Amino acid sequence: MDEGSRQRSGVAAATGSNDGAPDGHSLHSGSSGKKEQAGVTLKKEIGLVSACGIIVGNIIGSGIFVSPKGVMENAGSVGLALVVWIITGFITAIGALCYAELGVTIPKSGGDYSYVKDIFGGLAGFLRLWIAVLVIYPTNQAVIALTFSNYVLYPLFPTCYAPELGLRLLAAVCLLLLTWVNCSSVRWATHVQDIFTAGKLLALGLIIIMGIVQVCRGHYYWLEPKNAFQMWQEPEVGLVALAFLQGSFAYGGWNFLNYVTEELVDPYRNLPRAIFISIPLVTFVYVFANIAYVTAMSPSELLASNAVAVTFGEKLLGVMSWIMPISVALSTFGGVNGSLFTSSRLFFAGAREGHLPRLLAMIHIKRFTPIPALIFTCASTLLMLVTSDIYTLINYVGFINYLFYGVTIAGQIVLRWKQPNLHRPIKVNLIFPVVYLLFWAFLIIFSLWSEPVVCGIGLAIMMTGVPVYYLAIHWQHKPQCFHNTIDSITHFGQKFCVVVYPEVSQPSEEQELRALTDDACAGLKAGTIGEETPSTRG
Repeated sequence: MDEGSRQRSGVAAATGSNDGAPDGHSLHSGSSGKKEQAGVTLKKEIGLVSACGIIVGNIIGSGIFVSPKGVMENAGSVGLALVVWIITGFITAIGALCYAELGVTIPKSGGDYSYVKDIFGGLAGFLRLWIAVLVIYPTNQAVIALTFSNYVLYPLFPTCYAPELGLRLLAAVCLLLLTWVNCSSVRWATHVQDIFTAGKLLALGLIIIMGIVQVCRGHYYWLEPKNAFQMWQEPEVGLVALAFLQGSFAYGGWNFLNYVTEELVDPYRNLPRAIFISIPLVTFVYVFANIAYVTAMSPSELLASNAVAVTFGEKLLGVMSWIMPISVALSTFGGVNGSLFTSSRLFFAGAREGHLPRLLAMIHIKRFTPIPALIFTCASTLLMLVTSDIYTLINYVGFINYLFYGVTIAGQIVLRWKQPNLHRPIKVNLIFPVVYLLFWAFLIIFSLWSEPVVCGIGLAIMMTGVPVYYLAIHWQHKPQCFHNTIDSITHFGQKFCVVVYPEVSQPSEEQELRALTDDACAGLKAGTIGEETPSTRG
């Protein structure tokens, strides 16, 4: 089943290097002798700081500024809400560590799509890609862009809603601008991400500092244990589970660095380091921002507010309250950039495996950016902007997105069983995936029980990918006219975007070299070179 996609990928590598190369460029062509030697491929330009910026920037969007009330209204008390934020941060860190092992064991861009495809086969991987391409990333990016435009226009329409057409046009301008930045340079895109991530952390830092000032002034009524755990509704297991589900969604984006593994400088070191830095930082910010909110607002005021950070600013910052809507706008602008950057790499990885049109796996011969994948990502998001049911679609597929987190981490256990001798630069204790899967199963079962129709529609949308897979991917004997049409579109796209199929990297060779080095060292210590060593046993 997976063979068809591998064949297409191999054909793409062969044909993309000659016929389709615009202006006579071959696969190894470039603008200088150095580039000719290196070949046309994605460059490793994401360092540790930018890696942290990708994780933090994608997790912290507008939610913590606009509506962190989802956790609190279901938890039923301030104290339990804070406990939920801490526990979900801990579970997120566990999931991120499991992804770190997978990321360095299968060092390919594409994140959970690549892992699911390699472990469970082509169909499972394609379904993950299908739901991401069809709904998840276009809708998420459209919503973040609309939130950006809403807060940019807030000062112009302080007493009423901004015109819907104006919101969507400004959101489209935001998307087009950031797509151009990402097409121009990976370095530019990561700089934008770093700057705007720093900006949102400064804004949240201001909120936290104001909260500390409030505590010093004696405004900590809702933080006293007897008041913090004062329930304003009857505690129910279902509501607490819903609070955990809302908290888990708030940490969404923790796995995005795995989408760009091939562009990460020294991924064996920087992938786990970025996780160790970013997830605790986000957890700290989430918990203390919520603490700060309740020093200025009662739970009822917080739940009644449509933009918590703005209300907080109006209460404490006075004439400087404009800082909060601007901070939300900056945060969402960086969120759009991070989502465009990472989702385009997912589509790039899917095309390279033969699960999307080959053109999307090509990169610019001088800029080394996946321009077709970025244009495709932008176009699909712009289409969502003219759709009136964006938020409904997000509700349908949010369950599916969370479902694949668990499937991916279950794949980690399967891979340990199927290939115990595979070289793993990072190897976490199996208790970590087991703990994550228990928590995940609890939330998935509760979601199916509480909202069966929404989850059922989400599953139905995903399953529409099954016939598409068998017709477009698995079926190898398509009519010649189909191939001719696809080739014509591909060649036109290559000439228009000035792109070629990238040089195929060889991560397996690097892994073998590391494994041999480890084996040799272990053998020297034990005096048993040529025999089985701990590293070869995995």
